[in-house]
Amino acid sequence: MTLSTVPFALVVDDDPLILMDTTIILEEAGFRVHEAMDGDEARGVLAEHWESIVLLFSDVDMPGSTNGFTLARHVDEQWPHIEIVIASGHVLPEEGDMPARATFISKPFNARMVHQHLAQTLPDEKKPEPLAKAI
Repeated sequence: MTLSTVPFALVVDDDPLILMDTTIILEEAGFRVHEAMDGDEARGVLAEHWESIVLLFSDVDMPGSTNGFTLARHVDEQWPHIEIVIASGHVLPEEGDMPARATFISKPFNARMVHQHLAQTLPDEKKPEPLAKAI
């Protein structure tokens, strides 16, 4: 797999440590990663890089006008090719909070949990090589 074929993920979290940890976890899974500290910043990253992003991995509770659920619905409407994973340690999604195709993972999570979740939920063609081989 060449660098140009390595898929991008967008990680969105307002906690710098969780953002860094999640970025590392996704890089270990084989993704290149864009980062955003809130939903509003994520919208800007998506507007610029939507063609190369195959995964949105977002927290729910963030400052600004766009929380993780709102961001997930926006991505679902604008870029249906982007897979969506929502994470939270405080909020459980209720009916209608997330798009039907989005998945949820509880915090705290670790690399094994995230890798297993992605291996089970991502379509094969969107799995980076290390994640596909881990199955």
